[in-house]
Amino acid sequence: MSLPVTDRLDRFVRERLRPLTVEASAPVDIAAWPVPGEPVPFSEVRGRAFRPLRVGAPWGTPWSTLWLHVTGVVPRGWDASENHRTELLVDLGFNDQSPGFQAEALAFRPDGSIVKAVSPRNAWVPVEGEVDLYLELAANPTIPPESHWRPTHLGDRPLPESSPLYTLRRLEIGRIDTRIEHLLLDIEVLTGLAEQLPPGSPRAARIGSSLSTMLDAIDPDDVRGSVDRARAILAPVLSSPAAASAHTVLATGHAHIDSAWLWPLRETIRKCARTFSNVLDLLERHPDLRFACSSAQQLAWMEEHYPAVFARIEEQVRAGRFVPVGGQWVEPDTNLPGSEATARQLVVGKRWFLEKFGVDTSEVWLPDTFGYSASLPQLIRLAGAEWFMTQKISWNQTNRMPHHTFWWEGIDGTRVFTHFPPIETYNAELSPAELAHAERTYTDHATGTVSLAPFGWGDGGGGPTREMVERAYRQADLEGSPRVALGAPRDFYERARDENPVLPVWTGEMYLELHRGTLTSQVKTKQGNRRTERLLHETELWAATAALYGDAPYPDELLRRAWRQTLLLQFHDILPGSSIGWVHREAEEAYAALAIELEEAIGASLAALTGPGTRTLTANSAPLPLGGVAAGAVALTPPPRAATRLTATAEGGWALSNGVVRAVVDADGLLVELSGPSGRNALPEGARAALLRLHPDFPDKWDAWDVDAHDRARAIDLDHAETIVAFVGDDGAGVVSATRSVGRSTLTQTLRLAPEAAGIDIEVHVDWREKHRLLRMVVPLEIHAEQTRAEIQFGHVTRPTHTNTSWDQARFEVVAQRWIHVAESTYGVAIANDSTYGHSVERSLSDSGAVVTTVGLSILRAPTFPDPHADQGRHEMRFRIRPEATLTDAAEEGHRLDRAERVVVGGQEVRPLVACSTVGIRVLTVKLAEDRSGDLIVRLHEATGGRQDGRLTFGIPFATIDEVDLLERPLDAALHRADTDAVDLTLRAFQILTLRCRPARTTDPGPRRPTERQT
Repeated sequence: MSLPVTDRLDRFVRERLRPLTVEASAPVDIAAWPVPGEPVPFSEVRGRAFRPLRVGAPWGTPWSTLWLHVTGVVPRGWDASENHRTELLVDLGFNDQSPGFQAEALAFRPDGSIVKAVSPRNAWVPVEGEVDLYLELAANPTIPPESHWRPTHLGDRPLPESSPLYTLRRLEIGRIDTRIEHLLLDIEVLTGLAEQLPPGSPRAARIGSSLSTMLDAIDPDDVRGSVDRARAILAPVLSSPAAASAHTVLATGHAHIDSAWLWPLRETIRKCARTFSNVLDLLERHPDLRFACSSAQQLAWMEEHYPAVFARIEEQVRAGRFVPVGGQWVEPDTNLPGSEATARQLVVGKRWFLEKFGVDTSEVWLPDTFGYSASLPQLIRLAGAEWFMTQKISWNQTNRMPHHTFWWEGIDGTRVFTHFPPIETYNAELSPAELAHAERTYTDHATGTVSLAPFGWGDGGGGPTREMVERAYRQADLEGSPRVALGAPRDFYERARDENPVLPVWTGEMYLELHRGTLTSQVKTKQGNRRTERLLHETELWAATAALYGDAPYPDELLRRAWRQTLLLQFHDILPGSSIGWVHREAEEAYAALAIELEEAIGASLAALTGPGTRTLTANSAPLPLGGVAAGAVALTPPPRAATRLTATAEGGWALSNGVVRAVVDADGLLVELSGPSGRNALPEGARAALLRLHPDFPDKWDAWDVDAHDRARAIDLDHAETIVAFVGDDGAGVVSATRSVGRSTLTQTLRLAPEAAGIDIEVHVDWREKHRLLRMVVPLEIHAEQTRAEIQFGHVTRPTHTNTSWDQARFEVVAQRWIHVAESTYGVAIANDSTYGHSVERSLSDSGAVVTTVGLSILRAPTFPDPHADQGRHEMRFRIRPEATLTDAAEEGHRLDRAERVVVGGQEVRPLVACSTVGIRVLTVKLAEDRSGDLIVRLHEATGGRQDGRLTFGIPFATIDEVDLLERPLDAALHRADTDAVDLTLRAFQILTLRCRPARTTDPGPRRPTERQT
């Protein structure tokens, strides 16, 4: 509602009251030293040639650093008092954008200790007596998300010839009248509250009357002398308590800092230092404040680069004020990382929090991630966590989630207590409007009375501010407002859990109806991740096997460093492809460097295992037999098989047959027939498969993030071959290769049928020069499929092929890891990929009335924000279509394309260190324990979606074999065997099981932890 005094009050605040906040000011002397390249630590700043600088001077080319030396004297009589404080007031040239997207600074004392940071909403540094400070100014360019459709060069590495971005507008000592500040906050809270109340409500009328009386009581000739009287008039309406039924908002300080996004990783480190120093200053001033910090990586950076800040954080952690949450290395994407990487986010993150702080984090904290894998609930519980929080799901375009507090059930049946804060932001300011929104939006008033509100400026904006804390105090128990209580996330979860343990249940994935383009953007980053995950798995498998079979050294340090680097690059704005180009180029460089190190370690382990010799061997790192080689074994490479037959067809195409699969390719190099041993053609009559299709790609809003359904209606089929060749290769494979072009891009599409292969391979090589285009490959299948199955971490999800509901319609682009399976009752087809995640499934009818299920795979995009060069250049990707495929066949083809088979030359075969008798129980991880005790860790899971029995056998006997959690801590009342080389298992559908196998020489791993199976 609008107050009757709105215009009068606004003008009074703007022109008369706010200017009085700074009672007096005094000048300072300023000298500057521009850093010639990348940022340097404070230890390299002293003794540099600082030159005088004046207020009003331009400064800061993009991504540069300017150090200021600020000196001066606080005037006599400015000592701090109850009603005054003295500060250095700073304006670096701030604009109206969000505070985390522009210039920032960090203040140091001459001894190198940090005071606090400067940002647009936190533009002050406390001073007293003589002022002697060094300010590290970061000229981060403004790349706001509001400009997502405009390409910008500012996301590249700095250009020396660039012009300055900012003008130093203010740098002076100020004497602050805190009474004016408090009156401003009183007025802000009351006017904000009145605007949220129903028109004509008694409460709004009383607020309006009090504000009117307050204005009348102000002496226009002595506003400063009237402040106490004005506050006294407003005190009664500010002290009127909330209704007994009022909702409670549990407010926890927070600063959502993207580990990279519109800035490079190196700048994130500085953003963390600036924000955490602000938080530490605020915690010392407000002991009742709690601050939640989620990413172990960001705190590890503090330990490495800012040890004094880290030491202060440790003190506040011990005091219970700085609260580690989340338990992951970073806040990752959860759609794209593989199984073990998703588990390792929890393993590495939680172990770090335990080792550094002795804190066993109890929640997973992912406010900004782009959708949530249905495997997460089980992993969360297996890591010893109890709760899950996200905010991003409120961004859904079509459907609103029906609850804010509920049980989330994963694919195995495990449930985790979950909350979506109804305040619907993770950067809350605790304004009356936000609090009213939280109360209005909250869907669970019938079962709960409390919700969570993370408040504070993120991304280098400085975190929570003193103004936010003051708002919390004023609204702690205020009539017409939800109650506000400062606290930690645990305070919320324990209260919410105790209120009503019988809550609604959401089953399966939590699909974000937005940001679907992140499944495809920046394909080289995604390929680097897929390759690195495989190399990490191989390094651990073969190194553990070599260590236990032959006492070879295990590369602990390499693996620790490589896993941390990989987990960092799985952050939810790096792996999804939504960062500036600088970030993605660095990611690709990091993946390339890791590949060299990991390949060297794999080679050393396999050489130790096979010994000297000249035999050609195949090492199979997949959890399934491939090519006759058992899982986890090294065996003789099978002899060459009979070549595929390639014959011309009357229509001008070619038929390929290898005795298992028959494929017919037309004159343009497209599949028109594909059949397995039964002879049933998987393709509809007259249809062509492996067809490349080009769509316009102009998202309505978020360029790198989104693909929108309306662009699907327009397409160009790349169905003409400019050149085509067909031949039988040296490896006996039948090959048809066609070259096509569109715009300035050239594409070579090769269909290859290897001898005795159960599926046909499609290789796509692209020189990609398009902008705002989406390249997809479509595969129509004559299969009456009511649903599809798609691989996710540790299992698969089932999705309907129809669009009966708005939820089904919104799911037009979905994630699959290495394969998707389309089947009717007795017949199925698997489509596997080596680096593609975005999939679509559509139903239609053929001319004959048969149901056609068409799978689309999104191969390449070309967004121009935030990286105008995204996806440009040369790419290659591989696919395999296997007819007459079971779910196990689909997994097998996925591992083949993942390059799980490795040819080595050595002297002897190697039996598996770990093997399972049941193909549906798969051993995904074989490694040595994180505590470097020498124990063997084996992680396996049920893969088919049904209860399975199996026998796990080992290549050597173990003194004990225990079931453990993800952090490798033994579970009470769980599986335990002694003196054995085999274990009989029964696993429920999609159950994950981790075993710790202790040779007699190892030490006790520590106390047991109670079993936490399932809610």
